[in-house]
Amino acid sequence: MAESTEPPYVRIAAELSRRIADRELAPGDKVPSTRQVAQEFGVALATATKALDVLRAEGLVITRPRSGTVVAPRRAAKGGEAAELTRERLLAEAIEIADGEGLEAVSMRAVASRCGVAPMSLYRFVEDKDELVAAMADTVYGSAPFDRDPGAPWRSQVESLARELWRLHRAHPWLGRTQPLTRPLPLPNIIRLGDRLLGALEELGLPPKLLMDVHVLLFSHIVGLAGNFEAEDEAASETGLSSEEWTDLQYLPRTGDSAFMVDVPHFAKLFGELGALPGGYDLDLDGLFELGLGLLLDGVEALAARLKTARPDA
Repeated sequence: MAESTEPPYVRIAAELSRRIADRELAPGDKVPSTRQVAQEFGVALATATKALDVLRAEGLVITRPRSGTVVAPRRAAKGGEAAELTRERLLAEAIEIADGEGLEAVSMRAVASRCGVAPMSLYRFVEDKDELVAAMADTVYGSAPFDRDPGAPWRSQVESLARELWRLHRAHPWLGRTQPLTRPLPLPNIIRLGDRLLGALEELGLPPKLLMDVHVLLFSHIVGLAGNFEAEDEAASETGLSSEEWTDLQYLPRTGDSAFMVDVPHFAKLFGELGALPGGYDLDLDGLFELGLGLLLDGVEALAARLKTARPDA
């Protein structure tokens, strides 16, 4: 019998797929780790990694932050028949993949597998992955009302809109990657949000260019901070360490080095042996969002007042 010419990672992926199909590995079960796969099949870690990547691409497994890789849930309607494929269902499955595994895990094959259809079926609704991602982002932005009360003070309007946008990006950290600052997509729902924000700021009477700059700064503050949730989830999954554990390992040797701390006296006042923060500094992204929002709005308000004083007839 001729020996198989398939690469080892393909054979391993096929065997793991069989176990999933036969329910030896049921939905929600942890999938063997890269090291366990390497040991079981007698291959290098890189080969085991490629095999697991095949399963991810096919939507058979998902990686959950801090939980590891598990068998993906099966999607079926009552009676065991596949539910009808619609644009709404396609986008819902794609968003769920992005929320659980990150934007890189979203592929036409992975989404099709979750929907129980052939990949070509998706092209009835989206032209390619770029269009899919844009539609995902617009759907998420459209899921929040972003209500604005024109009769409320400008600051409370802006705070309400900003906090709603923060909650959205916190829940879907991949969202900001679809809207880079220099090349944002003209999504209908993000433009509607921008229009509400501009309307809330209008009361300040800022020059048009400055008005748009403030709008961009507020959006950037939210997106930039929220992106750290996704980065931290990825880092925690890769290292097995929380951000606090990683920071302690990296920084305690520095702050405990008295010779080094002599050269950084301001740092020493905070983190040295007799520093003001003996327990260290705990990063709080929610707290930083609120602090940054307050500082931004304080600055905008002061700037608007200065401009009004300089142009009393305005």
